[in-house]
Amino acid sequence: MGLLTADGRGRRYSRLRGATEQLLRLAYAGGWPARVLTAQPITAVHHRLAILPPGCPPLRVAFASDLHIGPITPPSLLDDALKQLAAWAPDVLLLGGDYVYLEATPAVCDTLRAFVAAVPAPLKLAVLGNHDLWTWHPRLEATLAEAGASVLVNAGRRLPAPHDRVLIAGLDDPWTGAPAPARAFVDHREGDVPIALVHAPDAVPLLGRWAPALTICGHTHGGQIALPGGGMIVSPSPLSRTYPHGEFAAPWGGRVVVSRGVGMVEVPLRAFAPPDVRLLTLVSGEGLHGEGLRDALEVDRP
Repeated sequence: MGLLTADGRGRRYSRLRGATEQLLRLAYAGGWPARVLTAQPITAVHHRLAILPPGCPPLRVAFASDLHIGPITPPSLLDDALKQLAAWAPDVLLLGGDYVYLEATPAVCDTLRAFVAAVPAPLKLAVLGNHDLWTWHPRLEATLAEAGASVLVNAGRRLPAPHDRVLIAGLDDPWTGAPAPARAFVDHREGDVPIALVHAPDAVPLLGRWAPALTICGHTHGGQIALPGGGMIVSPSPLSRTYPHGEFAAPWGGRVVVSRGVGMVEVPLRAFAPPDVRLLTLVSGEGLHGEGLRDALEVDRP
């Protein structure tokens, strides 16, 4: 990492950002916060979405984002998240980026590799986040591949039968990368169920032409430090206040699901924004079932 520059291709890494991260490396030297802090328990959030074609069997999709492996995320928090993901044994594991905080060191990559490899899912797909793109992201991409996860950078992946009408389009980070939805959805066919996987909800305005049935993202941390009731104090990006965490209607009628993520950045603290992992059970039907929507929203409270 250069003194005030990023190692990766990510944009918006200002000199102020570089100076701040250098100070944080000194303040958190040796990773002492991760060792001494007691982690909040992971919240397991469930969503049931009726978006599959009639007659299609249910599809269980687990989503984890913003692991932020580094000096301020306690290993016990990662262990808690992993236990929940493993207990779900999903059909598909989706990873929403920001795997690292500050640097993609070999030790960080070892932890990431072990985490992803330990989730018992036959298919694992990942995108990159802003913190990943600011560090040496080729090392992270190689680590994810070694753990069995395909990294989608403006690329799509069609699921195997009997879910072969489901197309998962992975976009580059909308804030620091170069998202190209036309490339990600290039294999979209009439009758498909398109699902957009992207790090941040700021990609939503880019997706209207393709109208994904479901958009899944993280990035917001739910504010990380929020007001009682979940109101954000600091928003990490323009649309984070619009889509802070939970389940929302997209402008074109699809659904947007936003995770608060697992780890932390800047300060080793969460308040009124507990970490979470999410299980999305996709079923066939003519749109959302009201009961399933209520169940999801009732579980997903700050």
